[in-house]
Amino acid sequence: MSSDYKPRRIVVAGGGTAGWMTAAALAKTMGDAIDLTLVESDAIGTVGVGEATIPPLINFNRLLGINEAEFMRETQATFKLGIEFENWKRDGEKYFHSFGSTGRDHWSAGFQHFWGEGLLRGHDYSYDDYCLELCAAYAGKFAHLPDNRLNYAYHLNATAYAAFLRRIAEGAGASRVEGKIAHVELDGESGNIAAIGLENGQRLEGDIFVDCTGFRSLLIEGALHVGYDDWSHHLPCDSAIAVQTELSASPVPYTRAIAHDAGWQWRIPLQHRGGNGIVYCSRYLSKDAAHDRLMSTLEGKAISEPRAIPFTTGARRKQWHRNCIAIGLSSGFLEPLESTSIHLIQRAVIRLLRMMPAGEVSERDIAEFNDQQLTDMIQVRDFLILHYKATDRRDSAFWRQCATMDIPDSLTQKMELFRETGRVFRKNDELFVENSWVQVMLGQGILPQAFHPVAKKMSDEELSKFLEMLRTNVARTVQGLPAHHAYVAQFCGAKGVAAA
Repeated sequence: MSSDYKPRRIVVAGGGTAGWMTAAALAKTMGDAIDLTLVESDAIGTVGVGEATIPPLINFNRLLGINEAEFMRETQATFKLGIEFENWKRDGEKYFHSFGSTGRDHWSAGFQHFWGEGLLRGHDYSYDDYCLELCAAYAGKFAHLPDNRLNYAYHLNATAYAAFLRRIAEGAGASRVEGKIAHVELDGESGNIAAIGLENGQRLEGDIFVDCTGFRSLLIEGALHVGYDDWSHHLPCDSAIAVQTELSASPVPYTRAIAHDAGWQWRIPLQHRGGNGIVYCSRYLSKDAAHDRLMSTLEGKAISEPRAIPFTTGARRKQWHRNCIAIGLSSGFLEPLESTSIHLIQRAVIRLLRMMPAGEVSERDIAEFNDQQLTDMIQVRDFLILHYKATDRRDSAFWRQCATMDIPDSLTQKMELFRETGRVFRKNDELFVENSWVQVMLGQGILPQAFHPVAKKMSDEELSKFLEMLRTNVARTVQGLPAHHAYVAQFCGAKGVAAA
């Protein structure tokens, strides 16, 4: 580093998953080029319910040089191959959104077209039979396979993950300050944040401030007043209650999302406990009724007090404004239906690293960051809306509202394109790949009216052999996998957790 370089002073306001993911990545990547301080208070709890993740977290951990087995032991993690959706299309039915791919695509058409052509010719096999991750999940099996052939993520203890990242961040030079934020000082000339004042009188100056203060959004909203776009007209759930339970059975390698008459419930199996919660719309279900429903449907004994979490789905109008960047819940909120909360933190952190200012903050960087972040959130939003909109359920006022609500044009185009042609296209590196959309649209009851004519090129014998080969390969691979709980115990069994 040149002798005249002055390290950028970065202050991260708030800890939790967002704060420590930010601090660990910045400290590990930037080293002495920055002077990083994180301020948090032990007296302020974190939401910490984001226990289910999606595959990109693997790359984030690798970026930080994290040993996977150590990380999983420390966070009591299990493997996750996807999400099972119960009662979403209609009450009593279920489908599975897996990671990875299904079948084998052709350059001109996705596998769903060949599967669909097979249906037309009498091959009455489920689309599910061609997906390795899905079949392994339902068989309760898992292993690391060569060439990363089994795509996965984690169920983890988010609070333990934050503590794990804290050790990494502090080891890489980050400083932690204990204290509650009392006020935010603005520079009278530029309007930038100049410093954060703590209740104990301490003052933290900085060049860049990262707002990880959760729903309170003390910097980006409290001090800079950027505004918030409310998306609850598309995603009407506005409340959640979370509780932890003892495990009642060996942990399965998937998350469960169980719809009810005013929202849905989650079940997330960790090594040492279960994560449970209910998400609901307060217009149609009271807090007391939601609490009673959650507690009466638990599959294990409750080991924590139920925690209520009110929220408004939406996004900050600017996630980077002046010298402040909002990351995590301070930037907006999308309900945890597809386990995207930690991923959106990850995307923002990586994006900030790529756009780290060398001197004065560029307005072009700010505009680009905000555009990319908003695009990410809109794409995830549309995917979540799909689960509520494409349904046969009309058995409650909540589901009737969802079925009849207006939806964004971008989602209408995606749904109708698939319905008319069987085609799905991934745009601008969006999070959810074609197979994710296909699985959820099929699961929610959208069936294509036509398939790509390239599939008709195959003779009956060729198509039959092709489909049979794919099913056989999946079944054979699954058969050779060990039980998920046994693999977890051997690979990353946490202290104090007995092998099931």
